[in-house]
Amino acid sequence: MALIVQKYGGTSVGNVERIQNVADKVAKFIDEGHQIVVTLSAMSGETNRLTALAKEVQDQPSRREMDVLLTTGEQVTIALLSMALQQKGYDAISYTGWQVPIKTNEIHSKARIEEIDSDKIRNQLTQGKVVVVAGFQGVTPEGDITTLGRGGSDTTAVALAAALKADECQIYTDVDGVYTTDPRVVPEAKRLDVVTFDEMLELASLGAKVLQIRSVEFASKYKVPLRVLSSMKEGGGTLLISEEDFEDLDMEKPLISGIAFSRDEAKLMILGVPDKPGVAYQILGPVSDANIEIDMIIQNQSVDGTTDFTFTVARGDLNAAQKILEKTAESLGAREVLCDDTIVKISMVGVGMKSHSGIASTMFKTLADHNINIQMIGTTEIKISVVIEESYLEEAVQALHAAFELDK
Repeated sequence: MALIVQKYGGTSVGNVERIQNVADKVAKFIDEGHQIVVTLSAMSGETNRLTALAKEVQDQPSRREMDVLLTTGEQVTIALLSMALQQKGYDAISYTGWQVPIKTNEIHSKARIEEIDSDKIRNQLTQGKVVVVAGFQGVTPEGDITTLGRGGSDTTAVALAAALKADECQIYTDVDGVYTTDPRVVPEAKRLDVVTFDEMLELASLGAKVLQIRSVEFASKYKVPLRVLSSMKEGGGTLLISEEDFEDLDMEKPLISGIAFSRDEAKLMILGVPDKPGVAYQILGPVSDANIEIDMIIQNQSVDGTTDFTFTVARGDLNAAQKILEKTAESLGAREVLCDDTIVKISMVGVGMKSHSGIASTMFKTLADHNINIQMIGTTEIKISVVIEESYLEEAVQALHAAFELDK
């Protein structure tokens, strides 16, 4: 018998039929003798519907009242799933975030979980009940309802698994695991049986949208075995574990676990900047102060006392960053500012990079063989990222996937 926390997203509970399908899945685990805690999102589209209603009433709804409103979506699904399980003869009980309670800080719409009182859930589990908990929500010390922001239900599930010391946390989505790359770009992409937390954090931050970063960070911090599965079809999914646990499995680490890519990229260049101490801060400081996240950075070698400085931001931040950079260029006496929103970032991720050389050279040679120019390069211990022209994205990903034999 194992204690398992399961999370089902909005698509999985999008209507009554799908909620009954979730009840069938939960029932199988109960019949096998497991203790089950289920976390649910609101029905797909419900959060958007509620947000639209709020804006009909108030131009700028307060975050506190929005949290009160949006949490009703999960309250609907947890009650319906509990009813569906009861209809099938299983004892189930639902709890909202404040009933558990899941205690958070006081930042409405982006609250952080600080503590979970698991006594109520444990008591119900010992009585043989299935406990169904609303995801995405919590409560402040003063009793105000909060929401956890994007990916909040995933975070709720992992936090519950950590608090309950569960044997596994299962995240059910519309995909059946983590793939070597997006199967829509490379049909030969393979589902990975096991991925380390560090690899998944890199993949998630680089464009893979299977899991939210916060939930992976939480699982890594508290060593919660995390499995990604499909709610629509059977299968073993992908298990996320620590690198130490990976080694205990006595499995050979692949050189590359996956290729992630992001189309949400834009490049800014400030040319002819005086090459002197503090110039990088003068360029990037005002951009960061505007809450614009900077990704890759390159500074060219000084020529005649000036240098060129290049960095990337999200495409949606390009216009704002450009205006800031043009003011900076004027104050520094730089030659000009150039922008490019026709770039993409491709990243190869794998813990095997730590112990194998030649990965970067193979990557660069593969792109060269396809006449694809590399504009920027960035590396970490387990990642190599390149910026290329957007029109070459699919060709580059397919070529790299084949070069590293990820289809095998």
